[in-house]
Amino acid sequence: MKKKWKNTFWGILILLFIPLVACEDSQKERNEAKANRGMGKAGEAIVDRAPDFTLKDLQGRTFKLSENRGKPVLLVFGATWCHYCVQEIPRLKEIFAKYAPQGVAIVNIDIQEPQDKVARFADKHKLPYQVLLDETAAVAKSYGVRGVPNFTLVDQKGQVACRQCSSV
Repeated sequence: MKKKWKNTFWGILILLFIPLVACEDSQKERNEAKANRGMGKAGEAIVDRAPDFTLKDLQGRTFKLSENRGKPVLLVFGATWCHYCVQEIPRLKEIFAKYAPQGVAIVNIDIQEPQDKVARFADKHKLPYQVLLDETAAVAKSYGVRGVPNFTLVDQKGQVACRQCSSV
């Protein structure tokens, strides 16, 4: 079982994160934050725990990150007006098709837009993954999102495995 998740992680990283340009400011801030927090046992860096959140999807269902422990979750922060978010949709559909059957959850988190506008966008682009509404941007802020698209891969233990900001 562990090997399955390890292979799944590498596949997602290769398909999504490797081709994107590194988000140097975000990574620099994470490194500084880790340095400020100190070190764990035996000199190991303290691991970033993914902030838990609860959001509603377009159908009114509740999604809670902590209820997805035990499987990787790819958080895709975006907005309907974002040209680069639209460009990423084919690759995200490919990732969804390949890894959702293996238990990977992929959720699009739309930031501060009305539900009807987001629903039209999701329908137009035939998004196969769950679309969540972050109406107050509280979740985006808790993840340090400063621009879109923004991707965060949360591992099965609820820790941030990888972050990547926009490919621009």
